[in-house]
Amino acid sequence: MGQDMTRIDDTFARLRAEGKKAFVAYVMAGDPDLETSLEVMQGLPAAGVDVIELGVPFTDPMADGPTIQLAGQRALEGGQTLQKTLDMVAAFRKGDNATPIVLMGYYNPIYSRGVDKFLVDASAAGVDGLIVVDLPPEEDSELCLPAQAAGLNFIRLATPTTDAKRLPKVLQNTSGFVYYVSVTGITGAAAAQAGEVGPEVARIKQSTDLPVIVGFGINTPEAARTIAGVADGCVVGSAIVKEIGAGKSVAEVLAFVATLAAGAHSA
Repeated sequence: MGQDMTRIDDTFARLRAEGKKAFVAYVMAGDPDLETSLEVMQGLPAAGVDVIELGVPFTDPMADGPTIQLAGQRALEGGQTLQKTLDMVAAFRKGDNATPIVLMGYYNPIYSRGVDKFLVDASAAGVDGLIVVDLPPEEDSELCLPAQAAGLNFIRLATPTTDAKRLPKVLQNTSGFVYYVSVTGITGAAAAQAGEVGPEVARIKQSTDLPVIVGFGINTPEAARTIAGVADGCVVGSAIVKEIGAGKSVAEVLAFVATLAAGAHSA
């Protein structure tokens, strides 16, 4: 790679040194509105979140489950845009210069803005990495390689269907960490099983030195602990977004996040 250490690399190095697993939390930018989502985001590190995945709402989120789709709709109805999402990151950075932020979404809003302009603006705002679910490795020259050149990690999803032939392609230009999607299908559906996930994580680790973080179907502290126990950490998204969607207060959402983080960190 030859790129400088990012906040993501630093965070995983620190956790490794402490013998701790990573807890990654996903929230949708602008859900239910800009102010509330920024408040939740600003409270995540103190609730024990090591890496923040910030969803960029998109009109046609075909890879997302119903919970995240509804969150995206609420955000779009509230006027959330890619620019406002970058503004959120910049506002967050005024109070926190250490917690890594990964933008997760689709290629269209980035393409519409212009890749070069987007990468300059994202770096300036304080974004550390990108997960773009609808850009396969075959399209690396579109965004992945320019992003790495701009100092941003490009993080890919691997799934149970990523076979031995496909895996090297998926890992080829990945950096930061690998996001292993433990359940086939859409997000937030079935529950993840540690017994099935462990061997898969081991298989991916044979091909990469990157941390492997497992997401999908984790919605209790106990599940966070068991899944983090067979990987380098875990991601929770839908369960947190559900709390926000149910109209819980920021304090209630963060208290819930803290229980999940404590579960992952006890692994």
